[in-house]
Amino acid sequence: MLEADNLIQADVGGYWNITNLGAILFAKRLSDFSPSLARKAIRFVSYDGLSRADTVTHRFEGQKGYATSFTALIEYIDGLMPHNEFIGKAFREERSLYPAIAIRELVVNALIHQDMTIKGAGPLVEMFKDRLEITNPGKPLVQPERFLDFPPRSRNEALAALMRRMRLCEEQGTGIDKVIVAVELHQLPPPNFRSEGDAIRIDLYAPRRFAEMTQQERVRACYQHAALKYVSGQKMTNSTLRERFGIEPQNAAQASTIIRQAMKDGLIKVADPTAPRSGYYPFWA
Repeated sequence: MLEADNLIQADVGGYWNITNLGAILFAKRLSDFSPSLARKAIRFVSYDGLSRADTVTHRFEGQKGYATSFTALIEYIDGLMPHNEFIGKAFREERSLYPAIAIRELVVNALIHQDMTIKGAGPLVEMFKDRLEITNPGKPLVQPERFLDFPPRSRNEALAALMRRMRLCEEQGTGIDKVIVAVELHQLPPPNFRSEGDAIRIDLYAPRRFAEMTQQERVRACYQHAALKYVSGQKMTNSTLRERFGIEPQNAAQASTIIRQAMKDGLIKVADPTAPRSGYYPFWA
């Protein structure tokens, strides 16, 4: 069982009150509690275009606690998501526009790492024609480019611990790793982790071919690939980067160009200066 003291407490009159932690996890209606707590309900908005100025097509206003509404929210998002037809060697199958595990991990991170002291703002998931944006209130505890390798840090340790016990998260700091792995497997543009004011925003992009990615996206993907390889005990090479982008071997020069630019930008470095072609590490390795 979950620790009762974390969820309920007795007042002077001997009555039991639901704590903020109990409410944020299990409330049937968060609006029954304080306005500051009710505002922490997760919201979802879908737009018929590329910006917030476009028409809102769907809206999900969370009313329940995270534990009781999380699965319903993920299923709701998946139901609205376009699907692409993938043709394999023997069968055709439909695949979601975005990897399901990436959406799940990013939404869970937004819930756990939000700053509960910021009033008037809560976790928000927005779907545009070309991307998903997940926003949560609170400045990042580590630099966004170090989300992949830094040991896990949480503002809300009790919330994280209980969500782990409910198997909604792992609390092991592997969520971003899973996101990057899924993105690379589907050869999507790299996610963009950034701090905006008092919030953290993560963009997860819809499929685009290598030729359609910007130079900035290619370099960011190169850095994330090098970081993922490093935390897995490996090195990034021209070959692994080509595989990440789906570049044919005869076009290896394209991968070399990206590597040179990433090194120029100070995002990666040669793993062994005595053998420059042996592989590459992220700049912080």
